[in-house]
Amino acid sequence: MLELKNVTKSFGDAHVLNGISLTLDKGRIMSILGPSGGGKTTLLNIILGITDATGGRILFDGEDLTHVPMEKRGFNIVFQDYALFPNLNAYENITYGLRNDPGLSSPGEIRELIALLGLEEHLDKSIDELSGGQKQRVALARTLVMKPRLLLLDEPLSALDGVIKESIKAKIRQIVDQYHLTTIMVTHDPEEACTMSDRVLILNQGAIAQYDTPENIIEHPASDFVRTFILHQLEVKRNNIYSLFADGRPAHGAPAAQPAGRAGKE
Repeated sequence: MLELKNVTKSFGDAHVLNGISLTLDKGRIMSILGPSGGGKTTLLNIILGITDATGGRILFDGEDLTHVPMEKRGFNIVFQDYALFPNLNAYENITYGLRNDPGLSSPGEIRELIALLGLEEHLDKSIDELSGGQKQRVALARTLVMKPRLLLLDEPLSALDGVIKESIKAKIRQIVDQYHLTTIMVTHDPEEACTMSDRVLILNQGAIAQYDTPENIIEHPASDFVRTFILHQLEVKRNNIYSLFADGRPAHGAPAAQPAGRAGKE
């Protein structure tokens, strides 16, 4: 279990996080949503250990990690830009971290993970030969062979579209369930958050606006801010879809937009 207890962060006189307290059970996915500048990335970096908290405590399975260096926390992150090594092929990228700890994952475990992510036919390819979805799967595999206690995902789907995005969403959910892996994902997209996560954290001006199940956030928003933020983001997505049509309206026979309660559950 991950526990945050009154976590704060200030940069000089700027208060970025104000008293963040929550728990996340083992094997669950939490998404962090909120406006730009609301503290999402700062909170992710504090949990990972890149950034020190100004105050409060971070515990994992009862162990206080507040002042434990990043490399000793046993957490790992998949960055938005994948951060793959262009001079290595896909397989070499996947196994790169094992150079310093070769016994961490056995050859059989590596093969199982590669098969789970559908990467068998891409192992000898250079990074430049891979599609966006393939790069994302390689980045996931590279992180998972290190057997992290906590998986962090920074906008993992933002560069992907359509069927590829849905495929990666399904793979992430499958991995979390199969490995019982506690996962935190930063996203700007409420649809991603609500369809992938067990819990959703909405931040506003560095404070918790709501921390709840996706169903409760959609059906019972805790404030006008949460309601407006969710509806606005879904409206932006709907308008982007409509913009595909010449006149900005659904094509003949296209379904009307669903209300927010439906959109969060599909």
